[in-house]
Amino acid sequence: MTDRFAILVRHGAYNQKPETPSALQPYGLTDAGKVQAQELGAEIAEIARQEGFRLAPEILCSRQLRAWQTAALLGQSLGEVLRSDFTITEDEALAERSVGALANLTLREIEQVIADDPRTASLPGDWKSNSHHRLPVQGAESLMEAGQRVAAFLDQKMADLDDEAGPGARIFVGHGASIRHAAHCLGVLTFDQIRQLSMHHARAVVLKLERDGTWVHQRGDWKLRQPLETATD
Repeated sequence: MTDRFAILVRHGAYNQKPETPSALQPYGLTDAGKVQAQELGAEIAEIARQEGFRLAPEILCSRQLRAWQTAALLGQSLGEVLRSDFTITEDEALAERSVGALANLTLREIEQVIADDPRTASLPGDWKSNSHHRLPVQGAESLMEAGQRVAAFLDQKMADLDDEAGPGARIFVGHGASIRHAAHCLGVLTFDQIRQLSMHHARAVVLKLERDGTWVHQRGDWKLRQPLETATD
């Protein structure tokens, strides 16, 4: 097996409902987010040129509108630079951490629902950023479970790359928290780094899958998290 590369992208800036877990919010990119996605095409084309790998013509993204828009605009601009066509495939495996039946409720609403439910205990103060906490409702998952889901998807899709044409790369457009937890599950980030780092909107972080199956960080900057930021952005 030749070396393979996963190009990980957090969606562009979007119209997020305030004080609400990003999770399955249905809103699209802001104007700034659209520009970010379009500019990413030239960045990835240059990375591919410098690293000498070929890009798979399929861009994979989550089913959230902000991720699909990012992938579509990125694919359009990348295609113009490279003079080739890129298709977009959505997959729920790339989604952000699910809060299940409480999707799109505010933090206060979520906490009140749990407090009013006689079957559940009060939520811990760090429930939103705690990597191992899962809300006690149908369809919810922990941040770590989301990371394991994304990591398994990356492993699966990277195994599908054809080695005959030399080192190859796939583009994955998803969400910051689930991608960072996936990077931890793949051995790229330590557990402490999950909280210390974030991802820039619509910027590439490239992971390398080496021939022995080891994942390493190849290039692209993680975003250093500010003290007041939560670990789920």
